Amino acid sequence: MQPEHYPIAFVILLGAYLIRGITGFGSGLIAIPLLAHLLPLSFVVPMMLAVDFLASVALSQARMQVRWDEVKSLIPSSAIGMLIGATMLISLPHEPLLIGLAVFVMIFGVRYLFNIHGENPVSRWWSIPTGLSGGAIGAMFGTGGPPYVIYLSHRLHDKTQLRGTLSGLFMLEGAMRIVVFLFMGLLTQPDMLASILLAIPVMAAGLWLGHRVHMGISRPQQLAIIGVLLIISGGSLVARVWLQ
Repeated sequence: MQPEHYPIAFVILLGAYLIRGITGFGSGLIAIPLLAHLLPLSFVVPMMLAVDFLASVALSQARMQVRWDEVKSLIPSSAIGMLIGATMLISLPHEPLLIGLAVFVMIFGVRYLFNIHGENPVSRWWSIPTGLSGGAIGAMFGTGGPPYVIYLSHRLHDKTQLRGTLSGLFMLEGAMRIVVFLFMGLLTQPDMLASILLAIPVMAAGLWLGHRVHMGISRPQQLAIIGVLLIISGGSLVARVWLQ
């Protein structure tokens, strides 16, 4: 990355973890499409994985109610999905990955912006496709959160339990992805450790600011903020591919 790109990366990371501090998830959805303008996707995804894992560990220190029975039902299929996604990240051409990420991000941006969701509970059997898709998408793009959020929001209606269960899931899932990425050499790339260390204080500042904002806004406002940012970041990736 060129020296003039460091301030841009700083703003992207700060904004991403500001969003995570507000909502409890979404840092990868915001940061990865934008950082992909500056660095290869195969570098951005493992870097954000490591920083997100540290953020999950930090958030898990707060007093939260975790439904471990729900987490356990997702882990086996998530592990299989991670292996599939990590293989695709290495083997697939760069442009289709970027387009796939852009479309994925914008779909969820529209969903968050217009608060499109149902209230009916879903069967635990849906944990299998949820884990497969979340694990694969997370390994490829570092943004596996939305499938888990959609599934668990239909299983858990208590706001505190949902936030706690997502944090516990992301911590365990992130640890598994770190093992997979280490095995495949994605976390041992040149400058990876330095990039992670530089991102940690920015992550901490964003989480702190996000928590402050969280106290003063409503849930619909949270979703609208996420939706607008996702649509912009996904659209910018599509424009980047078309202009190449």
